[in-house]
Amino acid sequence: MTVTTGEAKVALRARRPSTFVAGGALVAVLCAVALLHLSLGASGVGFGDLIAFAVGDADSGAEAVLLGSRLPRTLAGLASGVALGVAGALIQGSTRNPLGAPDTLGVNAGAYFAVALAAYLGLETGTLLSGGAAFLGGLAAAAIVYLLTARGVLTPGRLLLAGACVTLGGMAGAEFLQLVDQPATRGVFLWGNGTLLQPGLDRPLTIGAVVLAAVLLAPALARPLDVLALGDDTAESLGVRVARTRVLSWLLAVLLAAAAVTLTGPIGYVGLMAPVAVRRLGVRRHLALLPLAGLGGALLVLAGDAAARLALPPSAGFGELPVGVVTALIGGPVFVLLARRTQTGDADAGAAVAVTAPPRGPRYAAVLAGGLLALAAAMLVGLRIGDVDVSWGQVAASLTGSGTESSDAVVFYRLPRILVAALAGAVLAVAGAAVQSVVRNPLAEPGFLGVTAGSSAGAVLLITVLPGAPAALIPVFASVGGILALVVVVGIARDRHGLDPTRVVLVGLGVAVTMSAVTNMMVVAEQMNVSAALTWMAGSTYARDATTLGWLAVPALAAVLFALSGRPVNMLALGDDLPRALGLNLGRARLLALLAGAVLAAGAAAAVGNVGFVALVAPHLARRLAGGGTARPRPGRRRARRRPRRRRRRARPHPARARRDPGRDHDGRPRHAVPDLAHAPHPYGLKRGIAGILPPSGRHLRSGGHAPDGREEVR
Repeated sequence: MTVTTGEAKVALRARRPSTFVAGGALVAVLCAVALLHLSLGASGVGFGDLIAFAVGDADSGAEAVLLGSRLPRTLAGLASGVALGVAGALIQGSTRNPLGAPDTLGVNAGAYFAVALAAYLGLETGTLLSGGAAFLGGLAAAAIVYLLTARGVLTPGRLLLAGACVTLGGMAGAEFLQLVDQPATRGVFLWGNGTLLQPGLDRPLTIGAVVLAAVLLAPALARPLDVLALGDDTAESLGVRVARTRVLSWLLAVLLAAAAVTLTGPIGYVGLMAPVAVRRLGVRRHLALLPLAGLGGALLVLAGDAAARLALPPSAGFGELPVGVVTALIGGPVFVLLARRTQTGDADAGAAVAVTAPPRGPRYAAVLAGGLLALAAAMLVGLRIGDVDVSWGQVAASLTGSGTESSDAVVFYRLPRILVAALAGAVLAVAGAAVQSVVRNPLAEPGFLGVTAGSSAGAVLLITVLPGAPAALIPVFASVGGILALVVVVGIARDRHGLDPTRVVLVGLGVAVTMSAVTNMMVVAEQMNVSAALTWMAGSTYARDATTLGWLAVPALAAVLFALSGRPVNMLALGDDLPRALGLNLGRARLLALLAGAVLAAGAAAAVGNVGFVALVAPHLARRLAGGGTARPRPGRRRARRRPRRRRRRARPHPARARRDPGRDHDGRPRHAVPDLAHAPHPYGLKRGIAGILPPSGRHLRSGGHAPDGREEVR
């Protein structure tokens, strides 16, 4: 259908009022929320003082409060919200992914880690220098995400899983630096979750100028991003340089996200929600979408901070609730809804975690023996190292029962902690193998399913509601929280086609963010010891005794049962169609594997807290050393090698006989022979051949006698 110029102009005029109305409504609501935000606080300065300050008739006390605390806080919210909103619109437009944002793709975490590292090393000398460090950290995180997804098709699922992995690493590194610097733990905790507290107007004005300059450059990419929405090939044919457009969009987005992190810390999910909300208003073109997404981001930040100050007012004695906790509490469910509707592109993809042939018995025995020796050496080093100096001889004497009283007290005080660490690590490794086998992605782990965050929320809920409850209830509540989180994830991710493995992880990420925000809110609301809570949530084996070993009994049993069910788990990595053809109930197998991973991860979280990366790295290390199968034969069991049979040479028949029998070749073998399908060995290790999975109507395919013409008969 041909569209005339007049029809195009009419359509454009029909579109303009909606854009202008949406922009005007956003500006009006933002002004109202900004005024409300300026009037909130513990000093008693309200709307009347704001009006007096605006006409120049305010007293000195109100003016000091507004200029020293209220106005810097509001300007910081405006600058960071605009930066995150525009950055999210640029990332979503360049990747054509509605779930893309600076926090979901690891940019915020990289910038956060770089700023924390610069502060820890004493390199922070000013706003611009820390902003430069944040920009380099965010750029490095974006580069890592690109390298992880460079090979193969860039599907939304792969991109988000790579971003989640980088986010996990960046946040873990920053939290480690927080724990090392104990005197400043509370301040860093607040900044690490996103806070608008500012010491004055200098930082908001400086960072605000950088954000304004970057926002003014963004419309130059509006038209290429509009064309890029049609696809890479179409955009290339229309003259758009796709690679250059993506690089420039990401550089500008990283600059904006780094500015926001430098000013207020990592505020989560603003860059995700703002562009999505503006698109829901009918704005599609990036020339209008970019500035309106910035206004929407500023509105979300200021409204979230105002809601936090109204729900937990500092004047009532509550601690400062970081605005990042509120935005994550809202953004987590939004992310879940978007992930529920997004086509991940990975449902029918090949297995990313391949199943390889198991190694021979001697090699596996050597790998197993080496691993046990390395574990024993690490445990001995753990018994030796500590605040109290114990020699190797004293350790050996205590373990053999001939040590002194002092050395026995030290060694047997450390031994339960080391055993807990070893058993929890083994349980987490099996949990990671379970999740990776279901998701078929090497970047998956139980933390991405919300299990660990649910366990942490359950344990903190018990401590908050029942402070005098016995310690034995902590693993119970933690396990219940983890399993409930998994039930919610599976229930939301399931559709009429079953479970899409990548969608399960994406929904789990949203649930994990929501549960973490709930946990942080409980920590701040109950005024818990932030240092102790941060240590527990980051994972610690401190002061663990023999009682904790009992908490790990059920997860250890689940790990053994999961290891014994290696064959169905291996078949999960073969896709969807082939396991169904082999008779495997995919839905039930995936659900049982996820349930095993939830029990394992929840038990480990109850014992040692939120320990990351063990469930991600350990399965890969095991596959590198011992192959990709889940179960392995016992190392002492060897299979007898079959000697190769010598091939006997058959006597060549007489040429006259070959001419008289045209159904056979010159060696006497029948021509056009039908293979014996009923007894052929199966390529995936099943004991019965293909006849074991054929329906009864197809089992008549078996070799029979020879027909009169010499060909093999099929009965």
